[in-house]
Amino acid sequence: MSIKLERPPLSEVLRELANDTSRERISIGDLLVALGDRALGALLFTFAFPNILPTPPGTSAVLGAPLIFLAAQLAFGRKPWLPEIMTRRSMPHENFHALVLRIGPWLEKAERLLRPRASALALPPMEYVIGLVCLLLAVVLVLPIPLGNILPALAICLMALGILEGDGLWVLAGFIVAITSTIVVSGVVFAMIKATIFLFTQVL
Repeated sequence: MSIKLERPPLSEVLRELANDTSRERISIGDLLVALGDRALGALLFTFAFPNILPTPPGTSAVLGAPLIFLAAQLAFGRKPWLPEIMTRRSMPHENFHALVLRIGPWLEKAERLLRPRASALALPPMEYVIGLVCLLLAVVLVLPIPLGNILPALAICLMALGILEGDGLWVLAGFIVAITSTIVVSGVVFAMIKATIFLFTQVL
């Protein structure tokens, strides 16, 4: 009789990496190795969540761009992979440790609430739809749009955790936040265009 070994929770994996004082810097490649064969959901959450909270300067540049690649791979049913130019990007260990301290409590609460239900919403072919939505949100997230980070990142996190644990209700919540994000960001962009046109006409 074979014994099925349970994987440690995502929060524990991140905490172990953050507590590894032998590293001066933590690279994206280190994250990929630590997460191993975990679903793309774990990677999407890891790169998206820091964009929800105030973070050290440069964090979005390090963690934002990989979301586009990962979401595209989810949309096309591919395994997680990032080019070497991205896996080499890193941040100081103390900054990563601070991020994990912020992420940890929220992630642990989520892990207690997550459970398999309405799983059809978190499995292929719906998983490919989720990947496409996350891809569009990731593009918005990396653009310099006011208020364009928090809601898209939150939507990605909810859907990523839903995929990770097969929880369709969390995926559904992510879709709702994604729609809200689209409305808010569209309103901000429209307001910016109107303001630009107004200033331009005033100058003329």
